[in-house]
Amino acid sequence: MKRALVLSLICVLGVAFSGLAATLSGSWDTDVTIDPQQTNFNDAIGLVSVLTVTYTVGDWAFTSVTDLNETGWTDQDFSVAGVLGAFSLSSALDFDPVTPAFGSWNTTAAVSIAGVTFGADFTLYPNDVVLVLAGSGVAGDVTVGVEITFGNVTYVPGPDPEPVAGNGCDLDWAGITIDIGFPFCCADIALEVEFDCDGFVDACFSVVGIAIPNLPYVTLSAELCFTMDEKTLVLTPAFDFGATVCFDLYIDVATEGDHLTLGDIYIYGIGLTCDIGGVTFTGISIWDGSEEYWEVYTISTNDDGCCGPFGFDLAFYFLDDGIRLFDIAVIDANMTLQIASQFTFNMGLEIDVDGAGFTQWTVGFLVTW
Repeated sequence: MKRALVLSLICVLGVAFSGLAATLSGSWDTDVTIDPQQTNFNDAIGLVSVLTVTYTVGDWAFTSVTDLNETGWTDQDFSVAGVLGAFSLSSALDFDPVTPAFGSWNTTAAVSIAGVTFGADFTLYPNDVVLVLAGSGVAGDVTVGVEITFGNVTYVPGPDPEPVAGNGCDLDWAGITIDIGFPFCCADIALEVEFDCDGFVDACFSVVGIAIPNLPYVTLSAELCFTMDEKTLVLTPAFDFGATVCFDLYIDVATEGDHLTLGDIYIYGIGLTCDIGGVTFTGISIWDGSEEYWEVYTISTNDDGCCGPFGFDLAFYFLDDGIRLFDIAVIDANMTLQIASQFTFNMGLEIDVDGAGFTQWTVGFLVTW
């Protein structure tokens, strides 16, 4: 079943794993400016907002940075940094959510062996690629450094130079597929990310062995694939009726025709809730058309603030066939802070990234006596 693409990546950055310390942290830095001299609402409200979400597990940190303003979603970056054996690795992806378009992918690796440091810096732009290999070391009073560059990129001049396509991937480089395995709450997730000469192709998350309560002979496999402008979610059933006893039984589950049908199983949604540190992650997908938004990912917390209980939730809603990157349609955030036993402050912010932009900002309080 083909559906609109999910940013998953904004929320799905990593998961808790038994025996490993995992934390989900972040910040949302927002400034709202109101100009009472303006008669037009869109001119009267100004918004500058940066949402940062970081999932840390072991020696690895996965980060998403989302830029918003009064017009909606303006920039999206993903990054990861960590240690793999003796190598220090980092990787960063840049997207334009408005077009949507792939911006660039940069990956670096460094390792020190016997006092000599080796490094590699790989950058992929749409239809262009650059590779820099470097080495350096010190022998007594002698310092040696070598840097080799393959490929070239032309930049548009300005305060923030932007790369433009060159003469193609002139390293005879055709593409790369990256496979990563990691735990996600109660399941082991396999991630496959693919790039070609034009940039980002897709990212697919898959899991096997999803159990159905009270149906021990049926399990599900799920594959969630992201492209630049859509998402595909496929559930595949597997049946295990156990070993045969005395008689040989040839059993299958018919999907059509005149075979014996054991009964239709209609699955219209899938959901997951788990705690990562002091943060609760919730992901719900409903694809039977009963809801306006077919998928929502939520990060929420409820903890003690400086003055009293503090609650915060951040939700991303996804629309089928939306126009933005990953088909994110709405970002909704709410916060409550109990300053005293008789006074509670609350604030809410809603941004329609698929159309109207900054649509609602609510500030309120509750006084009891």
